[in-house]
Amino acid sequence: ISMSIHKTYAVLGLGRYGKAVAEELVNSGAEVLAVDIDQNNVNNAIETIPVCKCADITEPETIKRLGISNIDVVIVAMANNLEASVMAVMLCKEAGVSTVIAKCSNEMHQKILRRIGADKVIIPEKESGTRLAKNLLTSGFSEMIELSDEVSMVELDVKDEWDGKTLIELSLRKKYSINVVAIKNNGKISTTVDPTLPLEKGMQLIVIANTIKLQKLK
Repeated sequence: ISMSIHKTYAVLGLGRYGKAVAEELVNSGAEVLAVDIDQNNVNNAIETIPVCKCADITEPETIKRLGISNIDVVIVAMANNLEASVMAVMLCKEAGVSTVIAKCSNEMHQKILRRIGADKVIIPEKESGTRLAKNLLTSGFSEMIELSDEVSMVELDVKDEWDGKTLIELSLRKKYSINVVAIKNNGKISTTVDPTLPLEKGMQLIVIANTIKLQKLK
């Protein structure tokens, strides 16, 4: 899911995590709508996030009134409330939002949110809101999961200069300590990675890599 400053974002839920995501997006110049059901959370966020609303986003009327259907990317940041997260994800997808990212607290919830249509689900014990926002704004790769402090699993777009080259030719493992675990092509994921197969633009590589070395790749 590649994102940029030119897209519009909504952050639903202004706990510590949601607030951090929204602030980072605002600081980068993106247009952000932030919503929380708790007026205190809204008051705490209004200084740093210009458009903050107090509303219940599990209500279809609210989604309509706030114009959520015109937003490109919605981040549902209410991990401690599965029911509200489920409702928000479903309503946003019904409203036609193309990318809905949900934060959740465990793998069981992750499965549920994926099943009801979330495009990406984050278990954020390890992933800070600031980092999610940075990843959203850096098109080219979307961080999927931090496996430890040093190692991440990410989805990487095939770069222009990789087009037509094989994994053997690129020697990503040697150069960047990247291990390709799967290749995604037209939405289909294949875990049998053929190192002699020429890569094409539009493919994604799912890789496990050292987080610091990944930054160099940018």
